[in-house]
Amino acid sequence: MEELGKAFENKTGTKIEVSYGSSGNFFSQLQNGAPFDLFFSADVAYPKKLEAQGFVEPGTLREYALGRIAIWMPNDSSVDLPKEGWNALLDLRVHKIALANPELAPYGRAAASALQKAGIYRQVKAKLVYGENISQAAQFVQSGNAQAGIIALSLAFSPGMKDGKMWEIPSEMHPRIAQGAALLKNAKNRSAALAFLNFVKSASGVKILEQHGFSAPATD
Repeated sequence: MEELGKAFENKTGTKIEVSYGSSGNFFSQLQNGAPFDLFFSADVAYPKKLEAQGFVEPGTLREYALGRIAIWMPNDSSVDLPKEGWNALLDLRVHKIALANPELAPYGRAAASALQKAGIYRQVKAKLVYGENISQAAQFVQSGNAQAGIIALSLAFSPGMKDGKMWEIPSEMHPRIAQGAALLKNAKNRSAALAFLNFVKSASGVKILEQHGFSAPATD
């Protein structure tokens, strides 16, 4: 999002201010009139609900990216993650596994679903620790409070984590992570917000997203 904002600012001169948090928490805030122009959610279901409740400007809701998830471990871990895959989470050296709270974060729900589909959820359940969002879950592993994490592939590609060990979870192992965005009805900077939303869906925006581990949804 930082890179998208900078690219948009270079193109238009308009600066984007971003607040980060879990999709579920922002959903609640926006229902209570939080003063934002745009809502970028890690789950298209949240803006769809806001649209149904009348908080979204009609016709502006769109999918902007498809997310992926990966198991991540620090580079100094003695577990051979690329070789072991799912079995790395069963390793006795892995005491804690971080993921985003499935109650609040779509990536957390995808992680829990993948663990269940892999048939190891019950075996690792006692090891699971939850971050409020996917970034906090990643911080748990980076800080050493967890030995492994199931995080967004985009985070695994980020500067602070790309030197770690990663195993990409096959997309068929988890529900489609369709990320949605919309212009909010009480937006104060409507034209600039809509311009940024269109920029993210443009070829320039899609290129940035793909460089960070996302794929583009079908053109709408």
